[in-house]
Amino acid sequence: MIKVGDRIPQATFRVVVDGLMKPRTTDEVFKGKRVVLIGMPGAFTPTCHKNHLPGFITKADQFLAKGVDKIAVTAVNDHWVMHHWGVTSGADGKVDFLADANAEFAKAIGLAFDASGGLGGTRSRRYAMLVEDGVVKALNVEEAAGKAEVTGADNMLKAL
Repeated sequence: MIKVGDRIPQATFRVVVDGLMKPRTTDEVFKGKRVVLIGMPGAFTPTCHKNHLPGFITKADQFLAKGVDKIAVTAVNDHWVMHHWGVTSGADGKVDFLADANAEFAKAIGLAFDASGGLGGTRSRRYAMLVEDGVVKALNVEEAAGKAEVTGADNMLKAL
């Protein structure tokens, strides 16, 4: 599992820009930037959609005021699902939605798990991290799958 002090591994996310799928590499996301990255098991799932994501949306200005360049969320969903999650959650312009459809990134950072029994296939564990110029500076990983406490916006704000 990735830890504080580690460099983010190379991977490619997918995003929707102007109605088209565009690849976005980890270098494009993290190089020269201070980013809060939130990992979630799935878009629109109850804990992710109702408990975890909203705090980052409503407190986006507080993160920016503390020197964060961007907030991004990743989940093991395709780029269209992630795009529409961003639109319907009111996060447009506040949070970037990065699709990790094949769990490439989740596996590379050692935070993938087998969710075949519930969500189907490989998913990302719930986490929140602060990444500065590609290096992990803070990392909170949720132990209980249905909770979003240590990985919530308030705890990440305290880490800044």
